[in-house]
Amino acid sequence: MATEDPVHGAPPLAAGRIVDGWRLDAKLHTGGMAHLWGVTAVEEPALAAMAPFPGMATIMKVPRVKGGEDPASIVSFEVEQLILPRLHGPHVPRYVARGDFTGTPYLVMECIPGVSLRPRLDEAPLAIDEVVGIGERVAAALHDLHRQHLIHLDVKPSNILQRADGVVVMVDYGLSHHDRLPDLLEEEFTLPIGTGPYMSPEQVQFVRSDPRSDLFALGVMLYHLTTGERPFGAPETVRGLRRRLYIDPVPPRALRGDCPPWLQEVILKCLEVKPDRRWQSGAQLALALQNPGQIALTARAERMHGSGLLRRAKRWFYAAGAETKTTAALGVASLVVRSPIIMAAVDVENAAPELLERLQETVRRIVHTEPGARLACVSVMKAARIGMDERVDKSGQVVHVKQLVGLKHWARPISKSLDLDDGRLTFHVLLDTDPADAIVDFAERNQVDHIVMGARGNSSLRRYLGSVSSQVVARAVCTVTVVRA
Repeated sequence: MATEDPVHGAPPLAAGRIVDGWRLDAKLHTGGMAHLWGVTAVEEPALAAMAPFPGMATIMKVPRVKGGEDPASIVSFEVEQLILPRLHGPHVPRYVARGDFTGTPYLVMECIPGVSLRPRLDEAPLAIDEVVGIGERVAAALHDLHRQHLIHLDVKPSNILQRADGVVVMVDYGLSHHDRLPDLLEEEFTLPIGTGPYMSPEQVQFVRSDPRSDLFALGVMLYHLTTGERPFGAPETVRGLRRRLYIDPVPPRALRGDCPPWLQEVILKCLEVKPDRRWQSGAQLALALQNPGQIALTARAERMHGSGLLRRAKRWFYAAGAETKTTAALGVASLVVRSPIIMAAVDVENAAPELLERLQETVRRIVHTEPGARLACVSVMKAARIGMDERVDKSGQVVHVKQLVGLKHWARPISKSLDLDDGRLTFHVLLDTDPADAIVDFAERNQVDHIVMGARGNSSLRRYLGSVSSQVVARAVCTVTVVRA
């Protein structure tokens, strides 16, 4: 029978009990591997641990141990205790304190108010714009984790919460892999570990070191939210899990008539068996979902049937004999770095031809050295602070369209020389009163890795006021290359 405290002879957990200075207020949830309690710091050292986070609501996670010992529960809890203190940022609950198995094992962390995305599965199929919004936010959160050397490996709606501002928070790191920590689960278990419906093909084949596994799981979730069905059912055996290695899911458009081809393209690309054929980073997936009109459609978008018998047979034989490529030597963050988003900020209206040509060549060289890169070409329409903006120029051309055409014309030589017609090139005309604000905001929202932009000649007035390029250099959190003619 499951107990609420893994330490033999210790009193059971109950409201009002104090553990290492933490008062248990109320049980919030009981999951398969842990109990969650709302807690308050009432004694040292708990008060000291809370010092950096005044007023923050906290929860305590305590592992469930069945019959005195449960290796999976214990090891996964140890994994989370190792990982959570190393993570930071808005997509992770703040770590506060922990206790080990010599007393009561626990993790105290930030309490994220609200419910998980799990209830949305019961409401599926959701409106298309809701599915896209969820996908975009989760993809951005996963990219942030991957940059921190972590693969979640248990991405599912119940492990996804939202802050009040809509920012996604990933929880439950008990099955995760961290590049710079020992993988206790890989060392101690020989069966695939994860949640059946969401496990990637490489997880089924015992590979836990590829961040694109998380994008596969996100694809499963998007499929379910779009169609109301699971793409691979809910298998409970290894044999059932292996079916996803050779059987394609029914295309979403066959189950939902109003599913647009571009969304089917996105979902089925997430669900490719081979990681190299999926989206290569969460940031690239998020950028695609923000710009559906610029998604390159392939045969995936038009597919209306699952895989035929001949295709299944070929893939079955391949899956039976193939060895999965391991990416462990490269490392999680290194794989993300191989698929950067490059942003070219181009003043197509005002820059001198010499500067535009120099900027073009610089961008071409940078993208050429990054075969997995995605190029986002951006121009800014400066809006008036007061009054109505002129949307049509003196010749009668719509200003937005004029800038978009100019941007595409500028990028055409780059696209042709690097063969970027596979969806790796997008165009964006932004409207803002301050071009530097627009560039920095776009870079932050889309987790851009490298901004390349031009700068006009120096002058004392420009130095005094601060040029757009100098403001971007000062404020951007990514690499910035400034090109001068």
